[in-house]
Amino acid sequence: MSAVLLESTITCPHCSHAETETMPTDACQFFYDCKACGALIRPKQGDCCVFCSYGSVKCPPIQNQGSCCAR
Repeated sequence: MSAVLLESTITCPHCSHAETETMPTDACQFFYDCKACGALIRPKQGDCCVFCSYGSVKCPPIQNQGSCCAR
């Protein structure tokens, strides 16, 4: 079993700004404010959180179980 990664680089779909963030371990993050352009980012349809849609690493529940708390 591999360790759960808690940092993910999230890339804004509007301006392409990338920022490394620490993911919450106890909840899904449904919204993210881009630090460059101010856009409110939401998950793509079918994804549980912004990290699963726009992050370099999927959220901890997906890493652990293959499914997320939002489903």
